[in-house]
Order: sequence, then structure tokens, then C-alpha cells
Amino acid sequence: MIAIVDQLFGRGEPVLSTATARDAHHLAALHAASFHRGWSDGEFETLLIDRNVIADRATVGNNLVGFILSRIAADEAEILSIAVASARRGKGLARRMLDLNLRRLAGLGARAVFLEVDEGNMPARKLYQRAGFREVGRRPGYYSEGKGATALILRRDLD
Repeated sequence: MIAIVDQLFGRGEPVLSTATARDAHHLAALHAASFHRGWSDGEFETLLIDRNVIADRATVGNNLVGFILSRIAADEAEILSIAVASARRGKGLARRMLDLNLRRLAGLGARAVFLEVDEGNMPARKLYQRAGFREVGRRPGYYSEGKGATALILRRDLD
């Protein structure tokens, strides 16, 4: 009974599953709430129908509370975006989604994963550091919002 009440009121444990093109609108809304420049429904739909894009979502009941998108090419992959609803941040959901995504990428033959993160985004940097990513480059002025923040290029080997 408690599980049913938790699901009805969105307090249950998030369930991880594969995102599809039907999720584009909800992913776009969460992305817009999480980043300065949100991607459109159409941009998400294009990504979600790409066979090289790996997309996982976290839901509580019918509510999207997180997602992660990555793209694989040969034996390398790039994490394109990860977002968690503000009410769910700091509770380990991003780590769960990242772990699942990395396992899926490894299963598809990826040997290394790259990503870019805003130098000032300390929660994300801590997440990636704990997951074994290391800095391999910098792009000064990469992010257009604010003063043109530096993007850190991170890498993790999967073998």
C-alpha cells in the first residue's frame, strides 16, 4: 500500500529505463529547466531516433525525474547530456544513471567515454571524478552564457 501511495505522490524510488522518441517533449522540458540553453523537442527527437544514441531515463510513476544521453562511434562514446530534476538532486540518481549508461556503452564495445563539463559545475565535476573520469583538455570560453565559461574535457577508459 505504501508503494502505491509513494508512486501516486512521486516520492518512490526512480525506475531506470530506455528513453524513446516519445519522451522527447519531457526530456526537452527537463533539459530546459536544468541548463541555460535547453534543447528543443525536435533536437531530442532527432537524437532519440539515432541508432548510435544511448538514452536512459529515470521516472517516478509517470513523471520524468532524470535522463542521460550518449552517442557511440566505433570504440569511443560521448556523454551528450545528463539532467536530474531539482527535487531529486543530491540523492545519487545521476550516479545510478551514469553507471547504467557506462555499462551499456561498454557492452556495445566502447573502450573510452568523453564528455564536456562547465568548469564551474562542481556537483557534476564531483560526479564524474568519483566515476573515474579525468581531465584531458580545456576549451576556454566554450559556454556562451555568463563570461564564456571554460569547458573541461573529461575521459574515462572502460576496459
